[in-house]
Amino acid sequence: MLDHGGRLREAAARYDIPLADWLDLSTGINPQGWPVPPLPPAVWQRLPENGDGLEDAAAAYYGNDKLLPVAGSQTAIQWLPTLLPRAAVACISPLYSEHPQAWQRGGHKVRFLQNALLPRALAAATPYVLLCNPNNPSADCHPHTAVVDAAAQLRKRGGWLIVDEAFVDPTPELSVTPLAGTAEAPNLIVLRSLGKFFGLAGARVGFLFAGQELLDRLAEALGPWSISGPARAVARLALQDDAWQTAARQRLATDGERLRQLLAPLGEVKATALFATLNSPQAGDLHEYLARRGILSRRFEQQPLLRCGLPGDEAGWQRLAAALSDWKPA
Repeated sequence: MLDHGGRLREAAARYDIPLADWLDLSTGINPQGWPVPPLPPAVWQRLPENGDGLEDAAAAYYGNDKLLPVAGSQTAIQWLPTLLPRAAVACISPLYSEHPQAWQRGGHKVRFLQNALLPRALAAATPYVLLCNPNNPSADCHPHTAVVDAAAQLRKRGGWLIVDEAFVDPTPELSVTPLAGTAEAPNLIVLRSLGKFFGLAGARVGFLFAGQELLDRLAEALGPWSISGPARAVARLALQDDAWQTAARQRLATDGERLRQLLAPLGEVKATALFATLNSPQAGDLHEYLARRGILSRRFEQQPLLRCGLPGDEAGWQRLAAALSDWKPA
């Protein structure tokens, strides 16, 4: 089992700091997520059914009806390598570690391309190319035109492009979701999640966008009722709330830049609207320093990276700013 952010109880026990006293910046989840209203009793009492409006709401929000709801994009990550022929996959890394683990477990050969641009990934001549856009954890972004062109080049040689867009919602202009599985890009597969931008990680709702044959095979593999009725209801309402989405994008753009500026004096920083990543030899020491002050960040063992999510209120911002101001590297 791989380590992930959000292990707050583990940190509380390790550093002997009460759970309520922590500022958790380890996940990249929107700390001011979509406000979940009371739900009708029927969604708890009945088995979930298609035709409840979730698929229509998702098609409208994402601009593509070639989709399958899944219990978080993690479900698609785990199943996708089992549904495609075994071959080599080029992964632009560092990236979300569940991806390469799933492909390796599925019998594929994984080639890690460290901090690569898309042209280098295409030059690897593998049948599959996988990337996160924006990338987790490095915060690098691939331009929309470059991703579309990569899908076209892979199509010419019978290859597939898999794009994880878990963090793309604040910057929809980067997204290639509308093209996935269409006649223009039948070899493009895109994963989306409601956990980050919408702040609904606990609902476990995501979507796979791909050609119909692949969607049908995954649906058959998952079986019925893969998403609970309450989660489907919440996801549908969140996807339909245009006013909240617009306001959230504006706020996150401001907060993301504020976080980048806080970390900038400490080293090289790249940021998305939901997290900022510091590249520094001192990343491990800073992670430990913050943790001893009840601030949980995300350290990556294989690279000198420290990722911080957004504080949820002004008190959190001030607490983080004070801790960073007092930091004195060895």
